[in-house]
Amino acid sequence: MTGMWEQVHRLWEADTPCAVATVVSAYGSAPRRPGAIMVCAPDGTVTGSVSGGCVEGAVYDLAQQVMQDGTPVLERYAVSDDDAGAVGLTCGGTIEVFIERVDRHSFPELGTLFQHIRDEAAVALATIVEADGPTRAGTHLVCWDGGTSGSTGNSAVDDDTAGAVRRLLKQGRSGAFRMDFADGDSSPGPRVFVNSLVPPPRMLVYGSNEFAAALARQGALLDFRVTVCDARPVFTTRERFPDADEVIVDWPHRHLATESAAGRIDGRTVVVSLTHDPKFDVPLFQAALRMDLAYVGALGSRRSSERRRASLQGAGVRHDELTRLSSPAGLDLGGASPAETALAVSAEILLLRYGGRGTRLSGGTGPIHREEAPAAVLSLLGASHM
Repeated sequence: MTGMWEQVHRLWEADTPCAVATVVSAYGSAPRRPGAIMVCAPDGTVTGSVSGGCVEGAVYDLAQQVMQDGTPVLERYAVSDDDAGAVGLTCGGTIEVFIERVDRHSFPELGTLFQHIRDEAAVALATIVEADGPTRAGTHLVCWDGGTSGSTGNSAVDDDTAGAVRRLLKQGRSGAFRMDFADGDSSPGPRVFVNSLVPPPRMLVYGSNEFAAALARQGALLDFRVTVCDARPVFTTRERFPDADEVIVDWPHRHLATESAAGRIDGRTVVVSLTHDPKFDVPLFQAALRMDLAYVGALGSRRSSERRRASLQGAGVRHDELTRLSSPAGLDLGGASPAETALAVSAEILLLRYGGRGTRLSGGTGPIHREEAPAAVLSLLGASHM
């Protein structure tokens, strides 16, 4: 996602208009979630995707029109469209896509937005996608903790929108809602889409071996910011871990404490130990199991996992804290190589993130895709519904 915003910013800085198509709602088995973008440059280059291929051609054609006339378009695509000439999603889902021209005049706040993205600071882009009256579709409000840039064209809408947007940003959520006004006006308020752009979650891999290299590669594919850390400098080198964002020589528990004290980990962070060494594992898990982390796992046989649990109990780790430890880490996929093990661990991380069942999709029913949180956006200040 960062790469696509870099592309938009490069064109914006060069004063070259482009079209940006954004998924603002998705239902059913739609392949892309709200916030996914596709960038269409004037030379015909396309970056990103809004549907995984189902409707890209139709969106591209609309983007050419929007680039020319500057009028934003909100378009709905669904497999159930009655019009035989309409483009449908073959996967059976429904998406709404907002397509807008981006240039220095239409989006003067883009520089501020991109500065936050480049600094890896959480920022949200609120875009009016439907509106009447003084509030126009295509206007933007950039919000972050402690500030805003831009305007919807209506100060009352700005104030209400900023409060709602910050609550979504705090949750790392993207979604659309319609503003309701308290003055009794029966006409619908503007519809706002919030694209929460938060830094990537972190994956902290402790232990320098071939399994760590494979897990770092898998973590990078899943858009984690990956750190590999080990106290042994001879094994902990950049050359051995080309897919990691950081390679650190330090004791695992000390590194984790430093990152926590600096505010660089949160409830999305995953911690995996591959050391198989009690002098590293015990102090690491004493700290990690008491933090608000998305996942804490350790490789090892069932016997070594039992020994690890006994050592942690002896070090004062409570039973309820130990239940948070995934050891042996990973889903039972049957593989054993470093790459297969990394896939199994990553699969368990995703299962816990989305609440999946870990069964074969071909043998089940119901939705294929899941949200990290309930699909409906909570009522936020003046916000009513998706």
